[in-house]
Formats: sequence, C-alpha cells, structure tokens
Amino acid sequence: MKRVSTFPFTAIIGQEDMKKALILNVVNPRLGGVLIQGEKGTAKSTTVRALAELLPPRPCIVGCRFHDDPHDKSNWCDECHEKYDNAEPETELLPMRVTELPVSATEDRVVGTLDIEAAIREGKRSFEPGILADANRNILYVDEINLLDDHVVDVLLDSAAMGINTVEREGISYSHPARFSLVGTMNPEEGDIRPQLLDRFALSVYITGEKDLDKRAEVIKRRLEYEDDPEAFNAKWAEEQEKEVHRIERAIKLLPQVTVTNEILRMAAEISITLGVEGHRADITLIKTAETIAAVDGHTEVTKEDLRTAARLALPHRMRRRPFEEQKLDWENVDKVIDA
Repeated sequence: MKRVSTFPFTAIIGQEDMKKALILNVVNPRLGGVLIQGEKGTAKSTTVRALAELLPPRPCIVGCRFHDDPHDKSNWCDECHEKYDNAEPETELLPMRVTELPVSATEDRVVGTLDIEAAIREGKRSFEPGILADANRNILYVDEINLLDDHVVDVLLDSAAMGINTVEREGISYSHPARFSLVGTMNPEEGDIRPQLLDRFALSVYITGEKDLDKRAEVIKRRLEYEDDPEAFNAKWAEEQEKEVHRIERAIKLLPQVTVTNEILRMAAEISITLGVEGHRADITLIKTAETIAAVDGHTEVTKEDLRTAARLALPHRMRRRPFEEQKLDWENVDKVIDA
C-alpha cells in the first residue's frame, strides 16, 4: 500500500506555541504530553500528524511487540524478561511513531484482549495487543479528547500514572509497559475535558486562526500547492525538514547535560506559590520544561528566559477555577518573580 504523505511540519505557518510544545515532548518523552485547544480549522490535527516525519529513531529489542528499550530492563515486557534476563538482546533502531486513538475506540481496542479459551485449554496467556501496546515509547494522539468515553479516560489515566497497562479477564491478568507522550486536541466549544485528565498533561496551548493578512493568504497558498502536488511540495520543504530533525537530535543529546541552579529552582517554586497552583507537580513540570527548552535552544544551563517560556506552556491549565469559569493567569505576577 502506498504511504500517504503528510503536510510538512516546517511548512505550517504560525502556531509557534503549539509547534514548540510538540517538539519539547519529542526531545523529552518523559515530559508528559500536551493538550492543544483551539477553534476548528487551525491545523491542530495537521500539525500533530506532521510531527511523525520528524520523530527520531531509538533502540528497540528485535521482535518485541512493545518495542522495549534494550537499555531499560525495569520496563521490559514479560516475554523479553523470559528471553533476555540472562542474555544480551538483539537490537534494532526504529523511529518513534504517532499512534492515533479514535474517539470511538472500545476499551478492548485500547487495552488489548486476552484469549480466555486458549488460557483454559493450553494453560498459557494469549494476549492480543491494543492501541496502548502500539503507543509504548511513542506518541499517543487523541483528537477530540474531550469527547472520549469515561471508561477509556480511566484507562488512559491509569496507564499514564503507572506506565503499565494491565488487562484482567476471568481471573487471568496480563501486563505490559505503556509509557507514552499523550497529545490531545480539542475544540472547547464542543465540551470540557475531565479535570483528572487535564492534570495529566505537562503542557497546554490555546491557538486561534492567523490574523495577519499576508500570513493568512500564505496559509491558503501553501495548502493549495500541497493539494495540487503533495510530492513536489514535500520535496520543496525537505531541506527545512532535515534541519528540524537535526535540531531535535542535537537537543536530545544535550538534554542530559542541562543543569539548574538553586536560584531557578526557588524561582519556580515562588511562581507556583504566587499563582496559588495546587500540589507540586506544576513546579516539577515547570523545571523539566525549562530544561528541555534550554536543550532545544542549544545551551546547558537553564536561564530565566527558559523559565519564563516554560511557565507560559506548563501553568495555564493548572490554575484553580470554579466550574464554568474561564481560566485566567496574570502574567505580570509571573514576570515580577522572574525579574525581581
């Protein structure tokens, strides 16, 4: 089957916060994903799907259904433990992927299924992997995430918290690693998102249509050009795509070297206290985001500007609010803490 081309990530005009948040989660998969909110027709889905062309390869155990990391034995599936606990696994480089979870997906399709008859007849656990198996060490994308059924949301919450997917049927259980970067897109006009799920996103952005006349006209031009000849359009942007891939690869290598001073740590804590953010997850996410921004920008010590940018991505959805009340964040107070 011929592979369907996607609109190039680097050809998307504007929406810088959305693109930055997605790139940060590629560079640092442990960040915790991003929620993208915005009106319809603002390239939310297009941008997420375009990200797939920039995803770097990573080492995987050959033949593993969950593409386990050969260097992280603590997160291996049962089969890999049985085969390689006392042996060196064969490895291969596989690119990260964007795995889509349809809003209409059933719980069995998401978590996978156990063959009870085979278990009774042969005494062996027979497991058919689901979407969470495909998503392990990849990006899990949910369009219209605010419309997901509650039981599927519960499954996502459990997997996001534990990094493991467990399926239980008739007294038989099967577990496998399920660590993924969750990316959700939604139009707030179509309904709100559950607070428990909202809190699981490291970053959030709210996007609108382009208001600049010239840029808006260029959006139309590029889209029509792409639809007229996708292959030629992608070839035209191949060099820019390659540059972005190299930037991501460089940032991934640089991230472990990034350091944070006590001043920056105290600043992050003060920002959260000033804004009245609940719990400590916001503070930790703020620092992780600032570290990743530093790596993407090519330096090894987190700066005040890194923290300022991180705050605008990591804090808006964590503000306390009453039901049906709009989220508001006073950035002047954040800037005062940083500039003091």
